[in-house]
Amino acid sequence: MRTLICGSIAYDNIMVFRGRFREHILPEQIHILNVAFLVPELRREFGGCAGNIAYNLKLLGADPLVMATVGDDSLLYFERLERLGIKLDFVRQVPNTLTAQAFITTDLDDNQITAFHPGAMNHSHLNNITGELDVGLAIIAPDGREGMLQHARELAGLGIPFMFDPGQGLPMFSGEELLAFVDQASYVAVNDYEGRMLEERTGRKLEEMAQELKALVLTRGAEGSIIYAKGERIEIPCVRAAEVVDPTGCGDAYRAGLLYGLAAGFDWPKTGRLAALMGSIKIGSRGGQNHSMSLDEIKRLFRRNFGSDI
Repeated sequence: MRTLICGSIAYDNIMVFRGRFREHILPEQIHILNVAFLVPELRREFGGCAGNIAYNLKLLGADPLVMATVGDDSLLYFERLERLGIKLDFVRQVPNTLTAQAFITTDLDDNQITAFHPGAMNHSHLNNITGELDVGLAIIAPDGREGMLQHARELAGLGIPFMFDPGQGLPMFSGEELLAFVDQASYVAVNDYEGRMLEERTGRKLEEMAQELKALVLTRGAEGSIIYAKGERIEIPCVRAAEVVDPTGCGDAYRAGLLYGLAAGFDWPKTGRLAALMGSIKIGSRGGQNHSMSLDEIKRLFRRNFGSDI
C-alpha cells in the first residue's frame, strides 16, 4: 500500500548565540526593543513535516509519495529528494516564492527565538488529490491552511483513509473546522499540548473523539504514548535513546512509524512500538533528517527493545 504525505517542505536555519538573551533584553526598554545577536554557528537543515516523514519512511524501506509546494530556492531540496529516491511528481514549485523557512536562534540557556516564513507553503491548495494517485493511505501534516482543508475534503471524497496531524498548525483552525477534520479522518495524532488545545477548541474530550475514529494517538514525550482504538487504551512505552541530542523532527519520525505499521497491517501495539523506536532513533541526531540507519539495524533494535520481530 502506497502512502501519500501531504505537508510542508522547509529549510531550518539554526543559529547558536553564545550568550543569554536575558542579558541583552532590558525589561524597562522593551517598548523600544532593538537588539542584535552575534551567531558564529549556523546550520541549514532539510526539514518540513512532509520531508521528515518521507525521510523516515524511506529508512523503513517504504516508497512514500510526497505532495508539497516549494519556492524558487528549492534546487538543493529537489536534489536531496532525488538522492533519497523520492519522486518529485507532486512537489510543485511556485514561481516568485521562497520555500518555507524557519530561523531559530538558541542561547546558552536553551531559550529560543524563532521566526517562520511560510512562503510557498501558503500555496499548497494548488495541489489536488485525485484517484489517479493510486494511494491507499495518507496523512495531512502541517501545511498551508487552505491546502489542509482542501486535501481533507478530497481524501474523504475519494474514500482514502488518512491521518490528521495538525501539529503547530492547529491554532490556524476554529473548533468547527477541527471537528470537520476529525469527522473526515480515520486517525488523529497529537502531542499532549496539541491534545489539550484540541479539546479546548472543540469542547470535546480526546476519548470521546476517539470513539468516532479508527484510532487517536497521543504522544507524551519521555512518558511514552497512548493509542485509543476500538474502545481500548493502549499504553506504548518510550524507547530509551542511546543519546538525547535534538528533539527536532521526533514527532515526524514517530508518525512515519505509525504510517508504516498501518500500511503493513500491524496491530496497534506493534505499530505504536515501531513509532516510538523511530522517534528514539531520531533524537540522537541534530536536525530532522540527519539520522541514518539501515532497515536491518532498525529491526535489530526493535527486537532488542521489545523481544519480538517487526
